[in-house]
Amino acid sequence: MAVRFGLLGAGRIGKVHAKAVASNADAQLVAVADASEKAAKDLARAYGAEVRSIDEIEKAKDIDAVVICTPTDTHADLIERFAKAGKAIFCEKPIDLDVKRVRKCLATVEKAGATLMVGFNRRFDPHFAAVRKAIDDGVIGTVEMVTITSRDPGAPPIDYIKRSGGIFRDMTIHDFDMARFLLGEEPVTVSAHAAVLVDKKIGEAGDYDSVSVILSTGTGKQAIISNSRRATYGYDQRIEVHGSKGMVAAENQRPVSIEIAGSQGYTRPPLHDFFMTRYTQAYANEIAAFIAAMASGKKASPDGRDGLLALALADAALTSATTGKTVRVKDAG
Repeated sequence: MAVRFGLLGAGRIGKVHAKAVASNADAQLVAVADASEKAAKDLARAYGAEVRSIDEIEKAKDIDAVVICTPTDTHADLIERFAKAGKAIFCEKPIDLDVKRVRKCLATVEKAGATLMVGFNRRFDPHFAAVRKAIDDGVIGTVEMVTITSRDPGAPPIDYIKRSGGIFRDMTIHDFDMARFLLGEEPVTVSAHAAVLVDKKIGEAGDYDSVSVILSTGTGKQAIISNSRRATYGYDQRIEVHGSKGMVAAENQRPVSIEIAGSQGYTRPPLHDFFMTRYTQAYANEIAAFIAAMASGKKASPDGRDGLLALALADAALTSATTGKTVRVKDAG
């Protein structure tokens, strides 16, 4: 029997998840809720679903799981509501912008015995997953250094910047999770540098748009992260892992992977324009993993603790960037 989903939030990421659910043979999108009636109707119509309120989805007997794509400041409350209602929960990152609030939320989830998965979709990208497999198979020996490049093609609107929690909690948090995923050890220190190089309005809003971070584990393994809100050449997503026996890397992806040669030299098509197309398969794969966790009764991964640890790294990075000091990561367990 297909898992019956309710989708909370019909914005940009909601549309991505609606497509992932609808394209899975083991899933059915039953209902969509959004503060914008038009957005909810348009998305529901596209996938043969109904428009319902959040209250109706919470009480519905024909819905097994929810995908939370609402604004960040609603995530923790909604997770708690649906955990108590006996629904499985997939929630976009972050769970909340405050570590204490996340801990409280996770305690509620544990008490309810609910399934919770946090949307760190990049773990499910086929290329990044292949890098992890090469590590697990011992191809490059012991991991020593991880390099992550993640640059957006353009900055989001200033109104979004103001409520995002800042670049470390909104953007770099994906890279903190990827660093943990690839290092195989928890980072214990964070050194971050941040600047406003793209748009001075971002600085006026209290945020940064260009950051570099070095994470270090207890054994000395390192992860280096480079973020920018501007990449004129497209959505820049690359990783490299250096080990004792070699190196494995995942290059940038393009909608069409061809190379043209002529008298002017070699050219290749542009990169993907943003996450909606670059990570299409990753979003589909993570929904499939969520459904598989529900079916098996096993813990979903990445789970709430992964969300908590990534947020703790983001907090440490912000402290480092503002103080100019290397920061020891506080226990987030």
